[in-house]
Amino acid sequence: MPAPTLTTARLTLSPPTLADFEDSRAMWADPIVTRHVGGRPFTEEESWTRLMRARGLWEVLGFGYWAVRETATGRYVGEVGFADLRRELEPSLYGLPEMGWVLAAWSHGQGFGTEAVEAGLAWIDEALAPPSVPCIINVENAPSIALATKVGFRVKTHATYKGSPILVMERRPGRG
Repeated sequence: MPAPTLTTARLTLSPPTLADFEDSRAMWADPIVTRHVGGRPFTEEESWTRLMRARGLWEVLGFGYWAVRETATGRYVGEVGFADLRRELEPSLYGLPEMGWVLAAWSHGQGFGTEAVEAGLAWIDEALAPPSVPCIINVENAPSIALATKVGFRVKTHATYKGSPILVMERRPGRG
């Protein structure tokens, strides 16, 4: 399935391209953005690998990440999408489209996350109808927990991933 482009009232979600790299790299290098995702700014190499993975997921799994831009200005908002990352985690998320999102610091608190996540969820419900969509969130990331709850994710369990306490949350299709 080719990666679709989604549009919302304010945003365009499109498959990531090479043209998105510098904006993505800058976002992932920002300690405000990464404090709950890895705990440190990402190197250029790590950002490049993320972009390649985001694009490749579509080809291999039929779902992946979108680069999110503000439609009116073209300004880079962040990344939203799905992956099966084969994480070493209990409970296992293998085979499920785990949702994730990250937003550039400038865009925090403007409702862009909710808008982009809702668009992604509507797409996956329609296109793939998975039995559930999980996400993992650092327990200290109150804004992401609030966003997840707002769009229909519920806490499934507490766990630890790479030494950090997380919530494993789950959303059933049609919620939100």
